[in-house]
Amino acid sequence: MAGLSRSAPSAPKLKVRAREGGAAVALDDVDKKLMNVLQSGFPLIREPYAVMAGEAGISLSEALERTNRLLENRIIREITPIFDTRALGYSSMLVAAKVDSENPQRAAAVVNAHPGVSHNYLRNHDFNLWFTIATPPDSKLGLELSLERLMEEAGAESMRSLPTLTLFKINMNLEMEGGTDALASTVEAVPPREIEAQPYDDTDIAVIKALQGPMAAIPRPFDAAAEEVGMSVDDFLAHLEGMKERHLLRRVAAILFHRRAGFSANGMGVWRVPEADIDTVGRRMASFRGISHCYQRPTYEDWPYSVFTMAHGRNKVECDAILDAIAEDCGMGPDDRATLYSSTEYKKIRLRYFTDDYRHWEEAHGA
Repeated sequence: MAGLSRSAPSAPKLKVRAREGGAAVALDDVDKKLMNVLQSGFPLIREPYAVMAGEAGISLSEALERTNRLLENRIIREITPIFDTRALGYSSMLVAAKVDSENPQRAAAVVNAHPGVSHNYLRNHDFNLWFTIATPPDSKLGLELSLERLMEEAGAESMRSLPTLTLFKINMNLEMEGGTDALASTVEAVPPREIEAQPYDDTDIAVIKALQGPMAAIPRPFDAAAEEVGMSVDDFLAHLEGMKERHLLRRVAAILFHRRAGFSANGMGVWRVPEADIDTVGRRMASFRGISHCYQRPTYEDWPYSVFTMAHGRNKVECDAILDAIAEDCGMGPDDRATLYSSTEYKKIRLRYFTDDYRHWEEAHGA
């Protein structure tokens, strides 16, 4: 499904809705340092917090106390393993939809009900509803038919499928200590990531089921999952290391509530990049510290932008500074770019893998 359409849409009228508990929370320098460490990834060892406490310059007990306080105050969303959706054989893509601008929450609720929808935002564009969706390798409907069902039920006027063609970067670390200059600076560019399905077995699935979801901030956070799958802790950790080497597991890390951590704005910078320049330009854009995601995606007659960059800032000015720095560095003019800001976050979760939720949704929608 390259794109589905019904009729010409009216211009969207965004309604910004306040979300309870969404305001930024004051953090001290130690909190910020610890959050940078927690986001960078856990060492896969028996007592990872002891190592991370040392990196933050505090005691183990203080690291655990602060981490649990940040979780309780909803500054850290969760501490979780981050598995690679594509490597596990799940089909996934970003979708842009045109839905009723007067009542977008109705369409958003329909989309949110799909268990493979992890992110769903209202953005300032004719394509006003933007969501990511994944379906498992044993899906009977598959991605295309699932989207058709969603489009019909949500009353979408059109949808554009925007699968990842090249993944230049995915790294949702928010820079807690540095300012705008740090976010607008570059680091070493990395090569595009592998996104093909990788082989895995029943043991891998058992490990994923045991470990996925929020992990407790305790001295030995891997023990319970190891016991559940009947492994010693050392064997369990060695298996996780092997899953990293096979690209099934990206890392274990803290995921933040952006706004409560002080990052109230996110701007999706989209760029019209000539085909021959996409690899070079995409790598360069991905090197900016304030960019969490950078992808090549397909273009359409009504969507000419081939490279997507997600910028996160403490406010819109900071997001604009990051994207302006990219434009200057890559020689992009005003006609080569657009920025879509989110006004409402309808859904943001970590996907759960190998659950029955997908089968139940498909059975209810004609599979």
